[in-house]
Amino acid sequence: MREYIIKGAYLLSSFNIEIIAVGRMKKTSAFATLFDDYTRRLNGKFKLIELEGKSQADENQKIIEKIDPHAALVVMDERGKALGSVALSKQLEKLQQAKSGKIQFVLGGADGLLDDVRQKADLLMSFGKQTWPHMLARVMLSEQVYRAQQILANHPYHRE
Repeated sequence: MREYIIKGAYLLSSFNIEIIAVGRMKKTSAFATLFDDYTRRLNGKFKLIELEGKSQADENQKIIEKIDPHAALVVMDERGKALGSVALSKQLEKLQQAKSGKIQFVLGGADGLLDDVRQKADLLMSFGKQTWPHMLARVMLSEQVYRAQQILANHPYHRE
C-alpha cells in the first residue's frame, strides 16, 4: 500500500480529501501528471491511498479497513447518481458540514465494489453510464473536487 500526502497551493476551502483507490498509478504516466496538477491545487491536505488485492472480496475488505467512520463517504459506482458540477459542489459542502470536515472517496477495482462498501456510502456517485479507465477516473474525480472547491469559493474557474 502506498500513501501520498500532497500539500495544496490554494487556500480556498477547508476540504480535507482522501481518495481510497484500487490499483497503482505509474508516476511517469500522463494520468499522474494531470492528477498531480489538480491535487496540488486543492486546499490543505489531500491524501491518495492506493490498495491492491488478490480478489474483489480482498480489495473490498482493504477498502473497508481504510474507511474513517467520522468522514463523509462518497463511493464512485456505476449505480450511483450522476451529478452536475454545481450540484456536486453543494453536495460536498453539505457532507463536509455534516461530518468532521473530511470527505473520503472510494474508487473500486476492475470488478467493482461489493454491497458492503456501497452500503456505507453517504453518497453513491457515478460519472455516467460509460466505463472509464481507473486512472482516468482518478483524474476526473480530482478535477471535479477542485472544480467544486472553486464553485464554493465563487471563483470564475467554472462557467455555466
